Amino acid sequence: MTTGLPSTAPLLLRNARILDPESGTYTEGDLLAVDGRVVERGTHLRAPRHAETRDMRGSYVLPGLIDAHVHVTAITADLASIATTSPLYVAAHTIKIMGGMLDRGFTTVRDLGGADYGIAAAQAEGTVRGPWLAFGGRALSQTGGHGDYRGPGTHLRDDHPCCGDDSRIADGVDAVRAAARDELRKGSHHLKVMASGGVASPTDRIDSTQYSMPELRAAVEEAEACNRYVAAHAYHARAVNRALETGVRSIEHGNLIDDRSVQLLLEHDAFLVPTLVTYWALANEGPGFGLPEDSHRKVNDVLDAGLAALERAHRGGVTLVYGSDLLGGMHRHQNEEFRIRARIQPPIDVIRAATTNAARLLGQEGSIGTLTVGARADAIVLDTDPLQNLAALADPALHMPLVIQAGAITHDRHPTT
Repeated sequence: MTTGLPSTAPLLLRNARILDPESGTYTEGDLLAVDGRVVERGTHLRAPRHAETRDMRGSYVLPGLIDAHVHVTAITADLASIATTSPLYVAAHTIKIMGGMLDRGFTTVRDLGGADYGIAAAQAEGTVRGPWLAFGGRALSQTGGHGDYRGPGTHLRDDHPCCGDDSRIADGVDAVRAAARDELRKGSHHLKVMASGGVASPTDRIDSTQYSMPELRAAVEEAEACNRYVAAHAYHARAVNRALETGVRSIEHGNLIDDRSVQLLLEHDAFLVPTLVTYWALANEGPGFGLPEDSHRKVNDVLDAGLAALERAHRGGVTLVYGSDLLGGMHRHQNEEFRIRARIQPPIDVIRAATTNAARLLGQEGSIGTLTVGARADAIVLDTDPLQNLAALADPALHMPLVIQAGAITHDRHPTT
């Protein structure tokens, strides 16, 4: 993910407590960012000419947060309607959604269906204010799968590229290969396949498996040929395990995993991306933001199991990554995932999920999710120690005075005059 953003003045943070998520420890001192990168750390650093200097005494500095499961074009929970909505209208709301994510401290996000090369390029060149965007284009779905939003009485589906649909239908190995190659042709950083039923799709069951093993392998082979990887939407153990056996790198959701799932995740060095906050939000607010009643009835099938799956995975040593998967007006709850996961995991493990673990999944280890020298100068500042009170990350409006992206302050709750 490169950027065409203009160079900013050097930024020097003095007297900061800087968290290293890998070790879980703080280092007190200064941090200097030049041309969007961390160039020096230490004590009593000399400020370059024209540098902006901020005294961080009493504050806690963390790497910029990474949300590895978002849908920036999901302007409503009625996902089927987006396919027939003006792309200009979708884009306008997408810009607002992305700006909100940045203000909440997420300097990088991974989109799992909907975002494309256009919005990523606009963000990279500075036209759109928002997180760095790793996009996957349209997810691949079988007929009647999680990406098929037709009701039982609808026959035709319009896959016209004008509009912001988040998925495409491809049946059979050859069709899956062609669709995968097409999404990769358009620059996707990863592919997504629908490997089980889901909440937002009207005609499938949560406990269904989707795509044959040869179809899943075809997607994985095409991604690996381009040095990319496949993420799989999957809830229950049978679907999760099938996907992992074909070489899928990340499992999205995984609310109904079993011990075999944990074993396979470890054997394949794969990642699990729970998205617990979305079920909490859908249960409480989904219908008000367009979630159809048929989909709302499915929420409880996965809501209660999510925490149990998180505990099973954490206990088993699975690499967990932060995800939110929110839709429509519910995007504002993005940070609530920190509070939910704190019920199961120690604070440092949740922070790793949103920094170092996520960076590994995105293939950006050492560049994002860390504030070591040479890394991108993406950071957040908190007024409370999150290792003692992880809820500080769940309430950015109260506890996150600064957000820094590429060495520039992009959100300042108390701007200087």
